[in-house]
Amino acid sequence: MIMQCIIVTPERTLRDQPADFIVVTLEDGEIGIASGHAPLLGRLGYGEMRVSQAGKTERFYVEGGFLEVLENVVTVLTPRAAPAEQIDPAVAREQLFSALSKPAPSGELLAVRNRAVAISRARLRVARRTQP
Repeated sequence: MIMQCIIVTPERTLRDQPADFIVVTLEDGEIGIASGHAPLLGRLGYGEMRVSQAGKTERFYVEGGFLEVLENVVTVLTPRAAPAEQIDPAVAREQLFSALSKPAPSGELLAVRNRAVAISRARLRVARRTQP
């Protein structure tokens, strides 16, 4: 039995195709999803999503949002997603250094900086995994 994998951002539907197996980063770790998986709602973390179909694996960077698994349809709703090969490691590294250098004199600014650092680190990890 084949699953349908749908990745939706506010701008567009990035993917709406069949999949054999999906691995996605949740807030508390990765989860693998195969056909027949139990219904699930999950909060996405920042990181890599891998979609396997017919022996090929597509990699995406996903920046938070929600995951729904229902009746062999896996839907990812995220504010930002991109194919992993479109992420430039040099740009991701620069974004990380920029985030780390932001001042955080208050608790609120510290939370903003920590979020920016977490996003930048996740983007850099995904970009490095796609390099030959």
